[in-house]
Amino acid sequence: MSHIIGQALPNIPWQDKPEGYAMPVWRYTENPIIPRDAIPSSNSIFNSAVVPFQDGFAGVFRCDSKAVSMDIFPGFSRDGIHWEIEPQPIVFEGEDPEITKREYRYDPRVCYMDGKYYITWCNGYHGPTIGIGYTTDFKTFHQLENAFLPYNRNGVLFPRKIHGQYAMLSRPSDTGHTPFGDIFYSVSPDLTYWGKHRYVMGTVNGDASAWQSKKIGPGPIPIETDEGWLLIYHGVINTCNGFVYRMGCALLDMDEPWKVKERSAYYILGPQELYELTGDVPNVTFPCAALTDAATGRIAIYYGCADTVTGLAFTTVDELLSYMKEHPLL
Repeated sequence: MSHIIGQALPNIPWQDKPEGYAMPVWRYTENPIIPRDAIPSSNSIFNSAVVPFQDGFAGVFRCDSKAVSMDIFPGFSRDGIHWEIEPQPIVFEGEDPEITKREYRYDPRVCYMDGKYYITWCNGYHGPTIGIGYTTDFKTFHQLENAFLPYNRNGVLFPRKIHGQYAMLSRPSDTGHTPFGDIFYSVSPDLTYWGKHRYVMGTVNGDASAWQSKKIGPGPIPIETDEGWLLIYHGVINTCNGFVYRMGCALLDMDEPWKVKERSAYYILGPQELYELTGDVPNVTFPCAALTDAATGRIAIYYGCADTVTGLAFTTVDELLSYMKEHPLL
């Protein structure tokens, strides 16, 4: 058996795998857990991130307004399933108004490290780049410098320093709905200056794993295991009816995370249910957060559904590592 390295989370949201179910990731039976109109202004709530907080959970949620402007909002939950989202977006404090001035914000991730909850998101600054901020209480938020020049998306921090450096995965992009994308690794001594960029992995041309043939991007914060960093990511294929977003998984080297040890040729979850197939952007399952319980190996994945609502799915570290071994991308 494989093991998650980290803290026990006895109150992790959970449902057992349905009997006879073949896939390694299964949906919460009461999905979607957050409707599109959970706050008065919202047109849609999706692609959001959650973490354990105090005796429950907190999160940062992408809520596109009825004007279809994109911003991020704090929220709280006792059980990780029923959420109360604040009706006003996050306002960041910072030293430089050049950086804190809002253009747009979307697709956040939240990473707990060194006593702070670090938030990364796609930040508008003359094009999409990666914003970084932090909070200790989900009430006051501080914004740091943008990590990279435009254009970049899907900035995902590792939950601890690697060789004394902060580490981040990202997907360089362009100004629009990027028709390409590979995953890269970068490090920083101080969360301001980023460098030593390394290629991690890219799309798969041909039919060996065509569900990830157009672009890929990192999803939740990488999960530390005794075999390496477990990465859940999204992959996209361009079909005659447009893009389709699915989830995959890979195992990265513990000490050199730009080196891929294993990767699944098969996707682990794809659009199938009506709330994933139909919405503002059809055919999307987009993972942004994962809760883990080191004591049991359980993983709860929060994902955006059709760019409209938020879903919850479950798996275990053994399920994902076994699935990669059974269906390897050679």
